[in-house]
Amino acid sequence: MINDITYLGKIIRVDSNTVEVEVSNDIPSAAPIIKGRLYKIGQIGTFIKIPIGNISIYGVVSSVSNTPDKAEEFQIKYNFGSRFLTVQLVGEKIGEDDFEKGIGTYPTINDEVHLVIEKDLFDIYGKKDLGSIEIGKHSSSENLSVYADIHKLILRHCAILGSTGSGKSNTTVSILKAILNDYQGSRVVLVDPHGEYVSAFPDAKVFKINDCKNPLFIPFWLMNFDELAYFLVGAIPKDDQKPDYRLLRELVVNLKKSNCQLKAGLVNQDFVTADSPIPFSARKLWHEMNWWLNASFSTTKKDEQTKDTAILENEGEFQNITAARFTSHLSTDNTKPPYKSQHQEYYSYEKKVLSRLRDSRFDFLFNPGDFTGAENANDLNDLLNKWIGSENKLAILDLSGVPFEVLDITVGLITRFIYDSMFWGRNESYTGKQRPLLLAYEEAHTYLNKNDNTSYSKLAVEQVFKEGRKFGLGALVISQRPSEISETILAQVGTFIALRLTNSGDQNIVKSSAPDNLNSLINLLPSLRTGEAIIVGEAIKIPSRVRITLNNPRPTSDDPKLIDGWKIQHPEHADNYKTVVTRIRQQKF
Repeated sequence: MINDITYLGKIIRVDSNTVEVEVSNDIPSAAPIIKGRLYKIGQIGTFIKIPIGNISIYGVVSSVSNTPDKAEEFQIKYNFGSRFLTVQLVGEKIGEDDFEKGIGTYPTINDEVHLVIEKDLFDIYGKKDLGSIEIGKHSSSENLSVYADIHKLILRHCAILGSTGSGKSNTTVSILKAILNDYQGSRVVLVDPHGEYVSAFPDAKVFKINDCKNPLFIPFWLMNFDELAYFLVGAIPKDDQKPDYRLLRELVVNLKKSNCQLKAGLVNQDFVTADSPIPFSARKLWHEMNWWLNASFSTTKKDEQTKDTAILENEGEFQNITAARFTSHLSTDNTKPPYKSQHQEYYSYEKKVLSRLRDSRFDFLFNPGDFTGAENANDLNDLLNKWIGSENKLAILDLSGVPFEVLDITVGLITRFIYDSMFWGRNESYTGKQRPLLLAYEEAHTYLNKNDNTSYSKLAVEQVFKEGRKFGLGALVISQRPSEISETILAQVGTFIALRLTNSGDQNIVKSSAPDNLNSLINLLPSLRTGEAIIVGEAIKIPSRVRITLNNPRPTSDDPKLIDGWKIQHPEHADNYKTVVTRIRQQKF
């Protein structure tokens, strides 16, 4: 063995998870050529092999030095020019069995250490099987594919992390394409806040606000009452002791109970609550508030001021946001009817609801097409069929037209609705456990911020990460600032795909998730090339440095061609920027 061309040296020290190797001075070259391939001795992150009988122990080189670690403790003198490798043990292969993580038999002093050649790498990573997808190529070999266990990748959740320009979007496309191409029954929903991924997936079904073919509608009545109250009037749950808050809840419940004859099935009124996702009109909600605030009555007694005692001239039209008109109570003689309404409970809410209704940016919430639940219209089952039940395996929810102030609630609504569909359909043959689903969140740090304790999207996504696996729902977060993402979410991530990260806080997120003896790989994060990633976690056999395939067509997140753009002389014109300003005002392309 010592005469093998792969011979590297001998072990001089053994710890619980590391060994130190003295590289033999008899090796003729620091870069031997083995079977026509050049191998670099002592390259950080490369593998070594320790053969012990029919057992092969594998490790990763974490540091290289010309003096041994803890040399004073050994009190050993070494020749000038000696080289020493610190190696972190990662797994073993017994006979013809598959490679396994963890060490059962530890090496001892003077055991031989050999270079790992391409054949050994194939033994570690194995062949592609029915339960895996190809992530990319190993950085040390263009011929070696690296595979991920698809079950653990999705249902144990995963994260793609990387600084701007590191290749994060391309990695996302690679993984999603591998899933969609290899599994005909797969289904993925991608939440895309900036509309970057449409170009990369021409076969995907894309939902976008104001789109003629597939407009994005998210009915406001999908919100639970806490979300609805916050969105409409800025109320929070601790306001539940206020009379106007309680009356708003009662009004919402009554409106929902009046509409229980729905296309998807009759709903028992006794089970309807303020949180039930039952269609009702927000315009009717406002109209009712306005009616009680401005009505004229034939009596001054509040408990006798009812719709029967009102002095009404015109009922108005709630569909057109036209208020009811009453006989004027502004007469000079205040002792005679009509008398002004004593019902002022909605005073602080009515104008807020009206301003929301008149804001066209929220039309995708308040005017959700024909999603009214009526027999001849669409109901929530139709919305689910469009998003996750169609023949298209990938649905992209393009949220580029969603106002930032409601992005949080929008993502929360999407997540909770899909989660509820998987929970309540977990035993159905066409969904739930029988047909799992991947939810992918691009730019996750913008709406899953750990410091935002009022975030509705964070609460919904945390629930998916904590409990989704049991109902067939997996999740993927994509972010350039993992240190800003909810710690609850990151704690549930089973596999991290980390591209170049330059911020120490972001690096620590990945480092804390990696095995303690493989932090040397994580330390490579700032120096990774574009499109190169460190992958650690449950879905991969061994933490690895991987090159991700460059995809074409690509998402529109790539850098602009600055030099080409600045070489051109752009003509000045008085009409320049008119279109830009109009889009800013309308908030749409």
